Amino acid sequence: MNWSNKTILLTGGTGSFGKAFTKFVLKKLKPKAIRIFSRDELKQFEMRSEFNNNPTLRFLLGDVRDKARLYRAIDGADIVVHAAALKQVPAAEYNPSEFILTNIIGTQNVADVSIDLNVDKVMMISTDKAVNPVNLYGATKLCAEKLVVQSNSYRGANKKTKLSVSRYGNVVGSRGSVIPLILQQKKTGEISLTDERMTRFWITLEQAIDFVTRSMEDMQGGEIFVPKIPSMKIIDLVNALGPECKVKIIGTRPGEKIHEVLLNEEEVRSALDVGDRYVVLPKHISWEGLDWKKGKNLSEDFIYSSDKNDWWLTIKELLKIVKGQENDEEEKAGN
Repeated sequence: MNWSNKTILLTGGTGSFGKAFTKFVLKKLKPKAIRIFSRDELKQFEMRSEFNNNPTLRFLLGDVRDKARLYRAIDGADIVVHAAALKQVPAAEYNPSEFILTNIIGTQNVADVSIDLNVDKVMMISTDKAVNPVNLYGATKLCAEKLVVQSNSYRGANKKTKLSVSRYGNVVGSRGSVIPLILQQKKTGEISLTDERMTRFWITLEQAIDFVTRSMEDMQGGEIFVPKIPSMKIIDLVNALGPECKVKIIGTRPGEKIHEVLLNEEEVRSALDVGDRYVVLPKHISWEGLDWKKGKNLSEDFIYSSDKNDWWLTIKELLKIVKGQENDEEEKAGN
């Protein structure tokens, strides 16, 4: 895939993923243009400054809820990366209608407009919380995944648009994630933990972006791509980052899982192991062009959950990742 002649539209472009994706793509793939689409003018101003007014970047204010604005923003784009979403689990429980409007209706708008404008590829960024969801946020992302996959049915004979999903676990150090929270609580001498049994999948931003871009190159339309990534016990994470701190068990929050799942028992039946990733193929295919020749089937008793994973992140590896991110933050502050 030749990225140098591509114009990319990135929804949610000023978020943690968006900024890291932009940095990665500018450095390694060198596209024709990246359109940063988001609704926060201050974050766009800050990002423009952070990237030194790079002429490859275009900053477009707008909301994925606004279909008319999406038509203007996406027109002429070759690729759409849909990362815009409301994500905080407690906020979703208190503001369900807002999450539905952004995460479900907004995703449908992105898919519809991309098909209408004959965009080459659309990749939605999803989460492990969409699998067997127990909270509203996860339920909205599950609906969004279904919308994107089945939108391939509506592209018609004369449309070339391919739409797929990238689903992965917790991003180490991303805004609102557990690691910045632990580092903040560490200053008080006490770190709160919901449950000592809790495990999570982990992926760095750089790994997530590499995974997404490679999946975009391989996508045929309708797949859900899932990376092979390590797990870690949250109690080990707490002890590694704050060994001198007291740990306070506060109990699980509403809508919180003890363990996360990236592939459930139903998806396993239609998933392929393609080496460094799993590819979930849709069960109901009414479009042409989806024909994976490589990969092997998974055993029916396989479940890809954070507690049953065969790859675990060591404390040494975690501390190295956290240290690298702290150095990045210091470098940004110095600039």
